[in-house]
Amino acid sequence: MYIDPISDLLVRISMGTKSKKAKIQSKKSKLSSNLLRILKEEGYIENYEEKVDAKKIPYTLITLKYKGSLSTISGVRQISKPGLRIYSEVSKLPTVLNGLGIAIISTSQGIMTDKNARKNNLGGEVIAYVW
Repeated sequence: MYIDPISDLLVRISMGTKSKKAKIQSKKSKLSSNLLRILKEEGYIENYEEKVDAKKIPYTLITLKYKGSLSTISGVRQISKPGLRIYSEVSKLPTVLNGLGIAIISTSQGIMTDKNARKNNLGGEVIAYVW
């Protein structure tokens, strides 16, 4: 059975924020580490740590961020899926909620936000929206 690592991570974050959990666990992968790095830099999550459990299986422990009782993440949406990849050139990169959210883009220079992709004049695969 194939599980998309991006959708798995985004669903875990979404459900964790809805159930007001302080920490959640996710499978470790290079792609999810890059996504979490961006979410931490943009202030959507508090922190993330890569750990290994007793059976020597790697996982990522994600500390969610709240302001009072409200989560800093109002919503997440996966755009590009395994069955349908969505690509965008630099002039047509999406803006999320008129700049209040971020679009995560996979470019030839690595994974970055839509703002950084515009600054570097790069297009690429639109992975997800976070607001």
